[in-house]
Amino acid sequence: MKTILVTGGAGFIGTNLIKRLLEDNNKVICIDNNYTGRFENIKQFLNNPNFKFIKHDITKPIKIEKEIDEIYNLACPASPPHYQKSPIFTLNTSIFGIINILELAKKHNAKVLHASTSEVYGNPLEHPQKESYWGNVNPIGPRACYDEGKRVAETYCYEYWKSFGLDIRIVRIFNTYGPYVDPNDGRVVSNFIIQALKNEPLTVYGDGKQTRSFQYIDDLVEGMLKYMEVDKNKLENKLKDKFNWDTVPVLNMGNPEEFTILELAYKVLELIPESESDIVFKPLPKDDPVRRRPDITMAKEVLGWEPKVKLEEGLKKTIEYFRELFIRKGV
Repeated sequence: MKTILVTGGAGFIGTNLIKRLLEDNNKVICIDNNYTGRFENIKQFLNNPNFKFIKHDITKPIKIEKEIDEIYNLACPASPPHYQKSPIFTLNTSIFGIINILELAKKHNAKVLHASTSEVYGNPLEHPQKESYWGNVNPIGPRACYDEGKRVAETYCYEYWKSFGLDIRIVRIFNTYGPYVDPNDGRVVSNFIIQALKNEPLTVYGDGKQTRSFQYIDDLVEGMLKYMEVDKNKLENKLKDKFNWDTVPVLNMGNPEEFTILELAYKVLELIPESESDIVFKPLPKDDPVRRRPDITMAKEVLGWEPKVKLEEGLKKTIEYFRELFIRKGV
């Protein structure tokens, strides 16, 4: 039985990951300051003797006396409305947070999986995006607090991997959706579903021709677990032999199927036939990427992983989650 620390554990990805880790008979310590994490997400775990919740801000040093085998660092506001609400806090969470995580990992000799993001590629000039692409990021724009914070966090991971030999893996997560998303998250899948269920207009920014790839949460969790399970030397040797990758392990995880935002809007309305919503168009936010799709060749070759859940199947499960949530809350 492993003891696993999950920071940002009350958030969307964290809740789904913890649920799976407990099902797999691990001990889980969840850290969250509930800035964007929702305590109601993790209430279901509180009676489990293998689960412990610690309310803590990872920008402050972390003290855990119990031995830790693995750390999943998921803590950071991740949607534009959340990370732009307090940009300096977002930067601090990425930068000081990863320093504290890596120092803790050094103390416990723990394996680390750091959740980075496709946003490190910015508004990409390469399509699809490979891990070797350095990105096209505006360092002084409204998205920079998140994009550049995540890029600096990757640099810290690289330096601790190089200088101290820590077992670190970085996952660059592309658009992911599913149960336990905050209804006020502000990202496109949850926005469209909630607007459709409430018979409100679906808000499309720009002309809706910009593209995204949408990954269901179960696929991401499976990929993260596979990534964490593989032996450090095997992982690094495979990356070097197959892809000439001789730095800290970095893998894209996302669904390579590409859809326009308008296609997504029509698909959501098709799956909620009782909705009376129409579609409205608003100006495209500054620095919003025009195209986004992962190249997942490395994850397929090294882990034998690729997404299995089709968009329609995942949307149906997510719609059902929000229906039940609204019924419970009397919305």
